[in-house]
Amino acid sequence: MRKARELLRLLFSLGLSNRQAGRLVKVSHNTAGRFRALVDAQKLDWGALEAMPDQALQALLYPKRHKGTACEWQPNWPHIHQEMQRKGVTLILLWHEYRASWPEGCSYQAFTEHYRLYRRRLGLVMRQTHKAGERLYVDYSGLTVPIVDATTGNVHKAEIFIAVMGLSNFTYAEATLTQKIPDWTASHVRMFAFLGAVPQMIVPDNLRSAVSKACQYDPVINPTYHELALHYNVAIIPARKRRPKDKAKVELGVRLVQRWILARLRNQVFYSLTTLNAAIHELLIDLNTRPFKKQDGCRQSVYQTMDLSAMRPLPDHHFELAEWLTALHVGLDYHAIVDHHAYSLPYHLAHEKVEARLTATVIEFFYNRQRVATHERSVIRGGHTTLVVHMPKAHQRYAHPDKERLLDWAARLGVSTVGVVQHQLQRRHPEAGYRSCMGLQSLTKTYGETRLEAACQRALVIQSPTLGSIRSILKNKLDELPLPTTVAEHQPITSHDNVRGNAYYFGDSSC
Repeated sequence: MRKARELLRLLFSLGLSNRQAGRLVKVSHNTAGRFRALVDAQKLDWGALEAMPDQALQALLYPKRHKGTACEWQPNWPHIHQEMQRKGVTLILLWHEYRASWPEGCSYQAFTEHYRLYRRRLGLVMRQTHKAGERLYVDYSGLTVPIVDATTGNVHKAEIFIAVMGLSNFTYAEATLTQKIPDWTASHVRMFAFLGAVPQMIVPDNLRSAVSKACQYDPVINPTYHELALHYNVAIIPARKRRPKDKAKVELGVRLVQRWILARLRNQVFYSLTTLNAAIHELLIDLNTRPFKKQDGCRQSVYQTMDLSAMRPLPDHHFELAEWLTALHVGLDYHAIVDHHAYSLPYHLAHEKVEARLTATVIEFFYNRQRVATHERSVIRGGHTTLVVHMPKAHQRYAHPDKERLLDWAARLGVSTVGVVQHQLQRRHPEAGYRSCMGLQSLTKTYGETRLEAACQRALVIQSPTLGSIRSILKNKLDELPLPTTVAEHQPITSHDNVRGNAYYFGDSSC
């Protein structure tokens, strides 16, 4: 459903036409029109569609699925063309294999005619037409710039991030320490601030920070990068693999940055990323204001007069960088482990797979695109964070006993049981008292409520209202004996020859 959601976002959030949206996500404009009609019939907006679970969205968009549609039995021409490059493979052989999969497919004559037309299209080169404010191309330069640690002398090679507007060729460049997702997204945030506006589309290369799984037809966008696109309300359209013409603009921009910025800095030594970016920014202004050779104006003037007015304003609030983790396993104890710390989820999600969104302070868990748990992020390795609402009722009663509930239970048995429970609840450590009370409850399963009340009465009389004493009384059937009327008092010690007086301990030898 990822492609369907992206198509709906382009139609109902960005307001693109059926043909524009269909072209961006590589589907027919008829499919885009059908989706639009289905959504309009239900009178839904983008907010409702975005919050809709996958199952509900699939039921809305595909109320009836029919087998054998034209798109399913259409031959896979790229695969057929690739197979034709292999020795001994013929068209009629491939047609027989095709008909084995789709008996009602096209005839051999139609098969060969369509393949001939496909081959004729392979050699064509399409001239790209860029609309104002529509596309922004982003990539990294192949060249790096060394940064020297002034203390240790170690050298780190800084990456150069480059962005180029499609129509005006207005360029942005900066140095980062890595190409990883934190630097990649932070470069985009600073790039948008530099532009002062947001284009309709971003065309990145297929690096891991942008694309989790490259595919010519349905690439999987990195979750953090997709979240950035949602924040800025921009479409992400990765360039196709091994198709340099898809990103010819940024390739040209890379060469210009290398020629007019990096080459001019080649003899300078930089000791920090800040000083390097300051030097790049100064030369970047010169590059964008350099007059064109074959047309009037410069990159900056064309950007301000053409691109800027067609772009969207920046969002009101700042983008918060978040890391996404996918396919997290929820254990039998309904906890998922992130960075060596266990966080609870609703107990019915045990054994399921969930996604986690991590910020500097908060961690959120999602199941089927619905947020199911939110915790404050913890740095305690080996620890656990558990919410009571995530626990089943039995676990809640065990982990968090209720004082009033224990006293109500004791009152049903008798006043002696109440006395013992009250004594346990007044202990210095309440948790130990709760556990002793739960131990008393367990004794009723073996000895019954009547005997437990009698044992508690005897324990109070002998001034030993502990769980151990009550268990011993029941085990030895002392609760069935008459209660002692008085507690024996200590008798004075009888004086005889073997008893030493206190004088003995003070050195009096006569004792």
